[in-house]
Amino acid sequence: MSARPADPLPAHTALTDSFGRKINYVRLSVTDRCDFRCVYCMSERMTFLPRARILTLEELAALGRTFVELGARRIRITGGEPLVRRDILWLLQTLGQLRERGLMELTLTTNGSQLERMAADLKAAGVARLNVSLDSLDPNRFHRITRTGELETVLRGIRAAQAAGFERIKLNAVILKNRNHDEVVDLTRFAIDHGLDISFIEEMPLGMIGDHNRAEVYYSSDAIHADLTRIFTLLATTESTGGPARYYRIPGANSRVGFISPHSHNFCDSCNRVRVTAEGRLLLCLGNEHSVDLKQILRAHPGDHDRLRQAITAAMALKPRSHNFHLAGQPLILRHMNHTGG
Repeated sequence: MSARPADPLPAHTALTDSFGRKINYVRLSVTDRCDFRCVYCMSERMTFLPRARILTLEELAALGRTFVELGARRIRITGGEPLVRRDILWLLQTLGQLRERGLMELTLTTNGSQLERMAADLKAAGVARLNVSLDSLDPNRFHRITRTGELETVLRGIRAAQAAGFERIKLNAVILKNRNHDEVVDLTRFAIDHGLDISFIEEMPLGMIGDHNRAEVYYSSDAIHADLTRIFTLLATTESTGGPARYYRIPGANSRVGFISPHSHNFCDSCNRVRVTAEGRLLLCLGNEHSVDLKQILRAHPGDHDRLRQAITAAMALKPRSHNFHLAGQPLILRHMNHTGG
């Protein structure tokens, strides 16, 4: 596949929701498929979407272009595992060209399984930063959490990404009580020793998973913070990577330690993000079902960028004030995280 030159873009506008929040960050999911089966993300036996229901790479490129026209300054590519999508490098190269038109940063979230072979190509395509999931440093525990993943494959991938020139690689660790909460200090030391940032994430209750009771394994950011401060000095900072993490610095270390806390420290007041699922639904909030079917517009009116812009702009009125996450009982949101886009 080869990228055609983009037509001149109109003057930049800015997406604003009904609560005055500026929306300048979009997460595009390119697939619901993944080569891992992480216990907090999906059921062990998943039914994936038929390929005909997934946005084509050209449709994803059109969406990226339109969001940049509308003021998006950051695009993050997610999945599922985005690097299992065929020809993903074409999409990344095409989106990377939008830096000339106002895009500040193209980033990618990955489980790390494909990084060893793809890191250099990702860097050449224009990906600026990587987030890599790493929930445990114990090989057996890592395999239990991911069900299919191998720790050493991910570690080799991280090393390959560093060798390719990626800076400020960030580890994402979903922390579950009595599963991996006792590793937060070790994970932080690993990040410091290897010049990485790390964010600790409270589990998000999306979809029926069957592996554990989410209320029983909930481990709050405050508990993690307390565990870390027994060993490290954490200095609050106003630094941001555009997402919801609250960051801390450790004196003498270059690493940042972040906390993503959808339960204990709701970050909705400053939300600047929307998501597009691999199926083409524009999700206005991770924890609500408010959405608009952009795939229908893309396929019923191919090439009609004005109609697409109008639909995205109008959708901002649907963005709710906050999400609704509940740990006890049945999840309110039935879609799994891999269907949502990480």
